[in-house]
Amino acid sequence: MNGHKGFLTPRRLLVVALAILSVGIIVTVRYINASGTHAGYEYERGRDDTINVAIAYSPMSLYRYGDTLAGFNYEMLRGMSAMYGDKVKYYPVSSVSESLDRLSDGVYDVLIADIPVTASLRQRFRFSEPVYIDRMVLVSRDTTVTTPLALAGKQVWVVAGSPAAERVGNLSREIGDSIIIHDSHKYSAEQLVMLVSAGDIPMAVVNEEVAHRLHEEYSDLHVDTKVSFSQFQSWIFNKRRTALADTLDAQIERFKLTPQYKELLDKWLDCE
Repeated sequence: MNGHKGFLTPRRLLVVALAILSVGIIVTVRYINASGTHAGYEYERGRDDTINVAIAYSPMSLYRYGDTLAGFNYEMLRGMSAMYGDKVKYYPVSSVSESLDRLSDGVYDVLIADIPVTASLRQRFRFSEPVYIDRMVLVSRDTTVTTPLALAGKQVWVVAGSPAAERVGNLSREIGDSIIIHDSHKYSAEQLVMLVSAGDIPMAVVNEEVAHRLHEEYSDLHVDTKVSFSQFQSWIFNKRRTALADTLDAQIERFKLTPQYKELLDKWLDCE
């Protein structure tokens, strides 16, 4: 095997470029923090009256679109904080599993990522009022894989710490055959999609809205094979922050009744 393959191919360079871009997101947030016109967005942990939010680098959470930071979750939380006068400090993150551990340790108060509500995660964390509905899909270049039954004996990549691994494991038992699951601690959902498009991995399971957003750029991929039912997408709280969770839940419920929320749904969940 050519030992230089992982470093020299244009396909790998695409993934490296994405990693650099995610660092750029963090630098941008730090720059905003330093400017006096954006109080409350410092990268360092805030005081007790500030909500410390870890937010994943993802097309549906926090993403760079041209020169603008955007994403459904990011825009919703910014709208809520403006409406209710909350101070929010963002921690851009790329590792879901590491962020869940830090949330559990109290480093973060809230984690926002592409994570559906699951029974196993409920044992460790509290989930917010649902903010939208999504489901998991298979991303592949293989035109023969059009149903979950076709995954028997296949290798599937998922983001480490996400419920996708649990879902694929359940799917393996449902179809009565093995599915080889690779937990990726190194790559985000977007990077897995890029690796599938590049041919470096055969397939991955990610959230449908993320897959459809990225399909606009990686049109060679098949993203319509559903591997789960519709699932509530929620924000995740440290269980010890009960008062904060109660407050944010009430705010989410009220915000979902506003025209701003409908505008976000129309803007971001229009892929069907």
